[in-house]
Amino acid sequence: MAAALALAERGRGTTAPSPCVGCILVKHGRVIGRGWSQPGGRPHAEAMALAEAGEAARGATAYVTLEPCAHESAHGPRCSQLLIAAGVARVVAAIGDPDPRTDGRGFAALRTAGIAVETGELAAEARRAIPGFLMRRREARPFVTLKLATSLDGRIALPSGESRWITGAQARAHGHLERARHEMILVGRGTLAADAPTLDVRLPGLEGRSPRRAVLTTGDAPDGWEKVAAPAAIGALDKVDHLLVEGGAGAASAFLAADLVDRLLLYRAPILIGEGRAALGDIGPGSLAEAHGRWHLADARALGSDRLEVYERVRH
Repeated sequence: MAAALALAERGRGTTAPSPCVGCILVKHGRVIGRGWSQPGGRPHAEAMALAEAGEAARGATAYVTLEPCAHESAHGPRCSQLLIAAGVARVVAAIGDPDPRTDGRGFAALRTAGIAVETGELAAEARRAIPGFLMRRREARPFVTLKLATSLDGRIALPSGESRWITGAQARAHGHLERARHEMILVGRGTLAADAPTLDVRLPGLEGRSPRRAVLTTGDAPDGWEKVAAPAAIGALDKVDHLLVEGGAGAASAFLAADLVDRLLLYRAPILIGEGRAALGDIGPGSLAEAHGRWHLADARALGSDRLEVYERVRH
Protein backbone atom coordinates (compact mmCIF):
# COMPACT_ATOMS: atom_id res chain seq x y z
CA MET A 1 0.00 0.00 0.00
CA ALA A 2 2.87 2.35 0.73
CA ALA A 3 4.16 1.76 -2.80
CA ALA A 4 0.68 2.43 -4.21
CA LEU A 5 0.55 5.71 -2.29
CA ALA A 6 3.94 6.69 -3.72
CA LEU A 7 2.55 6.05 -7.22
CA ALA A 8 -0.52 8.16 -6.44
CA GLU A 9 1.71 11.13 -5.64
CA ARG A 10 2.85 11.17 -9.28
CA GLY A 11 -0.57 12.47 -10.28
CA ARG A 12 -0.91 15.12 -7.58
CA GLY A 13 -1.96 18.42 -9.14
CA THR A 14 -2.92 16.96 -12.53
CA THR A 15 -6.07 14.91 -11.99
CA ALA A 16 -8.72 17.33 -10.67
CA PRO A 17 -11.62 16.98 -10.31
CA SER A 18 -10.69 13.29 -10.00
CA PRO A 19 -8.48 12.13 -7.11
CA CYS A 20 -4.90 10.96 -7.59
CA VAL A 21 -4.95 7.22 -6.92
CA GLY A 22 -2.30 4.51 -7.00
CA CYS A 23 -2.73 0.79 -7.68
CA ILE A 24 -0.36 -2.19 -7.53
CA LEU A 25 -1.21 -5.76 -8.57
CA VAL A 26 0.66 -8.57 -6.79
CA LYS A 27 0.66 -12.27 -7.60
CA HIS A 28 2.78 -14.98 -6.00
CA GLY A 29 4.79 -12.30 -4.22
CA ARG A 30 5.66 -10.46 -7.42
CA VAL A 31 4.41 -7.09 -8.69
CA ILE A 32 2.74 -7.65 -12.07
CA GLY A 33 1.08 -4.27 -12.64
CA ARG A 34 1.39 -0.67 -11.54
CA GLY A 35 -0.82 2.31 -12.21
CA TRP A 36 -1.65 5.83 -11.10
CA SER A 37 -4.26 8.37 -12.18
CA GLN A 38 -3.24 10.04 -15.41
CA PRO A 39 -3.59 13.78 -16.22
CA GLY A 40 -7.24 14.76 -16.29
CA GLY A 41 -8.06 11.71 -14.17
CA ARG A 42 -8.12 9.05 -16.89
CA PRO A 43 -7.11 6.31 -17.26
CA HIS A 44 -7.68 5.48 -13.63
CA ALA A 45 -4.95 3.76 -11.64
CA GLU A 46 -6.68 0.37 -11.69
CA ALA A 47 -7.15 0.45 -15.47
CA MET A 48 -3.49 1.28 -15.97
CA ALA A 49 -2.30 -1.50 -13.66
CA LEU A 50 -4.63 -4.08 -15.21
CA ALA A 51 -3.48 -3.16 -18.71
CA GLU A 52 0.13 -3.75 -17.67
CA ALA A 53 -0.66 -7.08 -15.99
CA GLY A 54 -2.83 -8.50 -18.78
CA GLU A 55 -3.98 -12.09 -18.25
CA ALA A 56 -1.66 -12.43 -15.26
CA ALA A 57 -4.14 -10.33 -13.24
CA ARG A 58 -6.39 -13.38 -12.76
CA GLY A 59 -6.05 -14.50 -9.14
CA ALA A 60 -3.95 -11.47 -8.14
CA THR A 61 -4.33 -9.05 -5.23
CA ALA A 62 -4.96 -5.40 -6.06
CA TYR A 63 -3.68 -2.80 -3.60
CA VAL A 64 -5.45 0.49 -4.30
CA THR A 65 -5.40 3.73 -2.34
CA LEU A 66 -9.11 4.53 -2.86
CA GLU A 67 -12.25 2.44 -3.33
CA PRO A 68 -12.57 1.44 -7.02
CA CYS A 69 -15.19 3.57 -8.73
CA ALA A 70 -18.65 2.12 -9.36
CA HIS A 71 -20.35 4.88 -11.34
CA GLU A 72 -20.87 5.13 -15.07
CA SER A 73 -18.77 7.75 -16.85
CA ALA A 74 -18.41 8.93 -20.42
CA HIS A 75 -14.65 9.20 -19.78
CA GLY A 76 -13.93 5.56 -18.96
CA PRO A 77 -15.15 2.26 -17.52
CA ARG A 78 -15.97 1.51 -13.88
CA CYS A 79 -12.85 0.25 -12.13
CA SER A 80 -14.84 -2.13 -9.93
CA GLN A 81 -16.12 -3.88 -13.07
CA LEU A 82 -12.65 -3.91 -14.63
CA LEU A 83 -11.29 -5.70 -11.55
CA ILE A 84 -14.16 -8.19 -11.65
CA ALA A 85 -13.68 -8.87 -15.36
CA ALA A 86 -9.93 -9.35 -14.87
CA GLY A 87 -10.58 -12.02 -12.27
CA VAL A 88 -8.60 -10.58 -9.36
CA ALA A 89 -9.03 -12.59 -6.18
CA ARG A 90 -8.59 -9.86 -3.56
CA VAL A 91 -8.77 -6.10 -3.29
CA VAL A 92 -7.06 -4.20 -0.46
CA ALA A 93 -8.22 -0.57 -0.39
CA ALA A 94 -6.96 2.10 1.99
CA ILE A 95 -10.18 4.13 2.22
CA GLY A 96 -13.66 4.35 0.77
CA ASP A 97 -14.64 6.88 -1.88
CA PRO A 98 -16.87 9.68 -0.47
CA ASP A 99 -18.17 10.50 -3.96
CA PRO A 100 -21.90 9.70 -3.61
CA ARG A 101 -21.84 8.02 -7.02
CA THR A 102 -19.55 5.31 -5.59
CA ASP A 103 -19.47 5.52 -1.74
CA GLY A 104 -19.51 1.82 -0.87
CA ARG A 105 -20.96 0.63 -4.17
CA GLY A 106 -17.53 -0.30 -5.48
CA PHE A 107 -16.85 -2.53 -2.49
CA ALA A 108 -20.34 -4.05 -2.71
CA ALA A 109 -19.92 -4.93 -6.39
CA LEU A 110 -16.58 -6.59 -5.70
CA ARG A 111 -17.95 -8.65 -2.81
CA THR A 112 -21.01 -9.68 -4.81
CA ALA A 113 -18.64 -11.01 -7.47
CA GLY A 114 -16.89 -13.15 -4.85
CA ILE A 115 -13.79 -10.96 -4.49
CA ALA A 116 -12.35 -10.60 -1.00
CA VAL A 117 -12.24 -6.95 0.09
CA GLU A 118 -10.15 -5.49 2.90
CA THR A 119 -10.06 -1.83 3.91
CA GLY A 120 -8.25 0.48 6.29
CA GLU A 121 -4.59 -0.21 5.56
CA LEU A 122 -2.65 3.11 5.76
CA ALA A 123 -5.98 4.94 5.79
CA ALA A 124 -4.60 8.12 7.37
CA GLU A 125 -1.81 8.30 4.80
CA ALA A 126 -4.32 7.74 1.99
CA ARG A 127 -6.47 10.62 3.19
CA ARG A 128 -3.41 12.86 3.32
CA ALA A 129 -2.64 11.93 -0.29
CA ILE A 130 -5.91 13.38 -1.64
CA PRO A 131 -6.66 16.40 0.57
CA GLY A 132 -8.09 18.46 -2.27
CA PHE A 133 -10.52 15.75 -3.41
CA LEU A 134 -11.74 15.26 0.15
CA MET A 135 -11.96 19.02 0.84
CA ARG A 136 -14.09 19.51 -2.27
CA ARG A 137 -16.59 16.98 -0.96
CA ARG A 138 -16.50 18.23 2.61
CA GLU A 139 -16.33 22.01 2.17
CA ALA A 140 -16.95 22.54 -1.59
CA ARG A 141 -13.60 24.30 -2.03
CA PRO A 142 -9.95 23.54 -2.80
CA PHE A 143 -7.40 22.53 -0.20
CA VAL A 144 -5.27 25.66 0.38
CA THR A 145 -1.53 25.72 1.05
CA LEU A 146 0.15 28.99 2.02
CA LYS A 147 3.85 29.40 1.33
CA LEU A 148 5.93 31.90 3.30
CA ALA A 149 9.67 32.45 2.83
CA THR A 150 10.99 34.64 5.64
CA SER A 151 14.01 35.69 7.64
CA LEU A 152 14.31 34.49 11.23
CA ASP A 153 12.54 37.64 12.34
CA GLY A 154 9.58 37.13 10.02
CA ARG A 155 10.48 39.53 7.21
CA ILE A 156 9.83 38.83 3.54
CA ALA A 157 11.79 41.77 2.11
CA LEU A 158 14.07 44.69 2.96
CA PRO A 159 12.45 48.11 3.50
CA SER A 160 13.28 48.82 -0.16
CA GLY A 161 11.22 45.81 -1.25
CA GLU A 162 14.23 43.69 -2.23
CA SER A 163 13.36 40.03 -1.65
CA ARG A 164 15.51 38.02 -4.08
CA TRP A 165 16.61 35.86 -2.58
CA ILE A 166 15.78 35.40 1.10
CA THR A 167 16.09 31.61 0.93
CA GLY A 168 18.73 29.53 -0.86
CA ALA A 169 18.66 27.34 -3.95
CA GLN A 170 17.49 24.15 -2.21
CA ALA A 171 14.54 25.84 -0.55
CA ARG A 172 13.56 27.48 -3.83
CA ALA A 173 13.78 24.12 -5.64
CA HIS A 174 11.46 22.61 -3.02
CA GLY A 175 9.07 25.49 -3.62
CA HIS A 176 9.04 24.67 -7.34
CA LEU A 177 8.23 21.05 -6.52
CA GLU A 178 5.28 22.27 -4.48
CA ARG A 179 4.10 24.32 -7.45
CA ALA A 180 4.09 21.17 -9.57
CA ARG A 181 1.72 19.53 -7.07
CA HIS A 182 -1.00 22.19 -7.38
CA GLU A 183 -3.52 22.96 -10.09
CA MET A 184 -3.37 26.71 -9.41
CA ILE A 185 -1.03 29.22 -7.79
CA LEU A 186 -2.22 32.60 -6.50
CA VAL A 187 -0.52 35.89 -5.63
CA GLY A 188 -1.84 39.25 -4.55
CA ARG A 189 -2.30 42.23 -6.83
CA GLY A 190 0.64 44.05 -5.23
CA THR A 191 3.01 41.15 -5.79
CA LEU A 192 1.92 40.87 -9.40
CA ALA A 193 2.52 44.57 -10.00
CA ALA A 194 5.84 44.75 -8.16
CA ASP A 195 7.50 41.48 -9.20
CA ALA A 196 5.75 40.38 -12.42
CA PRO A 197 6.25 36.73 -11.32
CA THR A 198 6.07 33.93 -13.87
CA LEU A 199 5.10 31.32 -11.23
CA ASP A 200 6.26 28.49 -13.48
CA VAL A 201 7.98 25.25 -12.51
CA ARG A 202 11.68 25.40 -13.31
CA LEU A 203 12.78 21.90 -12.33
CA PRO A 204 14.28 19.61 -15.00
CA GLY A 205 11.61 17.23 -16.22
CA LEU A 206 8.74 19.05 -14.51
CA GLU A 207 8.53 22.16 -16.68
CA GLY A 208 5.22 20.95 -18.07
CA ARG A 209 3.67 20.84 -14.61
CA SER A 210 3.41 24.64 -14.19
CA PRO A 211 0.05 25.44 -12.56
CA ARG A 212 -2.58 27.90 -13.71
CA ARG A 213 -1.98 31.42 -12.39
CA ALA A 214 -4.43 33.55 -10.44
CA VAL A 215 -4.36 37.00 -8.87
CA LEU A 216 -6.37 38.12 -5.84
CA THR A 217 -8.02 41.32 -7.05
CA THR A 218 -11.35 43.04 -7.46
CA GLY A 219 -10.13 44.47 -10.76
CA ASP A 220 -9.28 42.74 -14.01
CA ALA A 221 -6.70 40.00 -14.36
CA PRO A 222 -4.04 40.37 -17.09
CA ASP A 223 -3.84 37.99 -20.02
CA GLY A 224 -2.80 34.52 -18.95
CA TRP A 225 -4.08 35.05 -15.42
CA GLU A 226 -7.35 34.22 -13.69
CA LYS A 227 -9.12 36.50 -11.25
CA VAL A 228 -10.08 35.56 -7.69
CA ALA A 229 -12.08 38.41 -6.22
CA ALA A 230 -11.87 37.23 -2.58
CA PRO A 231 -10.70 34.18 -0.63
CA ALA A 232 -14.32 33.08 -0.24
CA ALA A 233 -14.60 32.83 -4.05
CA ILE A 234 -12.20 29.90 -4.42
CA GLY A 235 -15.03 27.38 -4.33
CA ALA A 236 -16.00 28.47 -7.84
CA LEU A 237 -12.59 27.66 -9.35
CA ASP A 238 -13.05 24.97 -11.99
CA LYS A 239 -10.87 21.84 -11.79
CA VAL A 240 -8.84 23.22 -8.90
CA ASP A 241 -8.57 20.95 -5.88
CA HIS A 242 -5.17 22.22 -4.63
CA LEU A 243 -4.50 25.96 -4.44
CA LEU A 244 -1.07 27.35 -3.56
CA VAL A 245 -1.02 30.91 -2.17
CA GLU A 246 2.50 32.22 -2.69
CA GLY A 247 2.50 35.95 -2.03
CA GLY A 248 2.51 38.56 -0.74
CA ALA A 249 1.62 39.68 2.75
CA GLY A 250 -1.80 40.99 1.75
CA ALA A 251 -2.94 37.77 0.06
CA ALA A 252 -1.49 35.64 2.83
CA SER A 253 -3.23 37.69 5.51
CA ALA A 254 -6.54 37.65 3.64
CA PHE A 255 -6.61 33.85 3.44
CA LEU A 256 -5.54 33.43 7.05
CA ALA A 257 -8.10 35.95 8.27
CA ALA A 258 -10.79 34.04 6.36
CA ASP A 259 -9.54 30.78 7.97
CA LEU A 260 -9.06 29.24 4.55
CA VAL A 261 -5.47 28.02 4.94
CA ASP A 262 -5.23 24.29 5.52
CA ARG A 263 -1.46 23.84 5.26
CA LEU A 264 1.40 26.24 5.88
CA LEU A 265 4.87 25.94 4.32
CA LEU A 266 7.24 28.11 6.31
CA TYR A 267 10.72 28.43 4.76
CA ARG A 268 13.07 30.29 7.11
CA ALA A 269 16.51 31.55 6.18
CA PRO A 270 19.21 32.00 8.87
CA ILE A 271 19.30 35.78 8.44
CA LEU A 272 18.04 38.78 10.41
CA ILE A 273 16.67 41.78 8.54
CA GLY A 274 15.24 43.98 11.27
CA GLU A 275 13.17 46.76 9.85
CA GLY A 276 11.64 45.44 6.67
CA ARG A 277 8.41 44.12 5.21
CA ALA A 278 6.49 41.79 7.49
CA ALA A 279 5.25 38.44 6.25
CA LEU A 280 1.73 39.10 7.56
CA GLY A 281 -0.63 41.90 8.40
CA ASP A 282 -3.70 41.71 10.62
CA ILE A 283 -5.11 38.17 10.56
CA GLY A 284 -7.63 38.58 13.33
CA PRO A 285 -6.99 36.62 16.58
CA GLY A 286 -8.53 38.61 19.37
CA SER A 287 -6.36 37.03 22.06
CA LEU A 288 -3.32 34.82 22.51
CA ALA A 289 -5.59 32.06 23.80
CA GLU A 290 -7.47 32.16 20.51
CA ALA A 291 -4.21 31.95 18.54
CA HIS A 292 -2.98 28.81 20.32
CA GLY A 293 -3.98 25.33 19.25
CA ARG A 294 -4.72 26.19 15.65
CA TRP A 295 -1.64 24.67 13.99
CA HIS A 296 0.02 21.26 14.18
CA LEU A 297 3.64 20.70 13.12
CA ALA A 298 3.48 17.93 10.50
CA ASP A 299 7.04 18.00 9.15
CA ALA A 300 10.35 19.79 9.57
CA ARG A 301 13.58 19.46 7.64
CA ALA A 302 16.74 21.30 6.62
CA LEU A 303 17.03 22.52 3.04
CA GLY A 304 20.63 23.55 2.73
CA SER A 305 21.15 26.34 5.24
CA ASP A 306 17.40 27.04 5.41
CA ARG A 307 14.72 25.25 7.41
CA LEU A 308 11.28 24.15 6.26
CA GLU A 309 8.44 23.66 8.72
CA VAL A 310 5.10 22.29 7.53
CA TYR A 311 2.05 23.06 9.65
CA GLU A 312 -1.47 21.74 9.23
CA ARG A 313 -4.58 23.55 10.42
CA VAL A 314 -6.25 21.81 13.33
CA ARG A 315 -9.93 21.51 12.54
CA HIS A 316 -12.57 19.72 14.59
